[in-house]
Amino acid sequence: MSDNTFRLAIYITGFVLGFVLMGFEMLSSRYLNPYFGSGIYTWAAIISVTLFSLMLGYFLGGRLVDRFPNASLLGVLILFAAAGMAIIPPFDDQMLGWVIVTVGDGPEGVTTASLFLLIVPLTLISCYSPFAVRLLLESTDTSGRQTGAVYGINTFGNILGTLFTTFYLIPTIGSVAITWVFASVTVACGLFLIYIGRRRRA
Repeated sequence: MSDNTFRLAIYITGFVLGFVLMGFEMLSSRYLNPYFGSGIYTWAAIISVTLFSLMLGYFLGGRLVDRFPNASLLGVLILFAAAGMAIIPPFDDQMLGWVIVTVGDGPEGVTTASLFLLIVPLTLISCYSPFAVRLLLESTDTSGRQTGAVYGINTFGNILGTLFTTFYLIPTIGSVAITWVFASVTVACGLFLIYIGRRRRA
């Protein structure tokens, strides 16, 4: 696989994962609202847990890519992120009901519920950025430009994911269906990264 093709594949995957990440953050509010409402506590918990997950993903991804600089490992992490999304629809009622009973419906409860919903998929998807930067820097001398492109394209995906999920997907197809769509798209990204990682080694 040529350097240009590899870079394009990484950029496209980053855009899609950025879309899914913020789309799933917005979607999480639909799972939480029936139990905790849609007030400032709920959104504070969602935003804080999202930022915490990004922080963990950046640290984890940076450590892993220094030891194993290959897109295939990133693909495996993304597949686990998809699994973290896919288990939510069958178990959200039991999980959120348990939080209400054991922790309560106040700030501690909604923060705990947000952690259960978001921590695994968002942390693993957030591993993308440090992986992408390290992998792209191996094939170019324009380090600043490539780093900026990774974060810029990923953030553009974040913006579209937020808007499209909120204004179109949620009113049109509902929370459970969107979760399955996001999980399926994330699986496709994971398999694609494994593929390009193997092609790159070959």
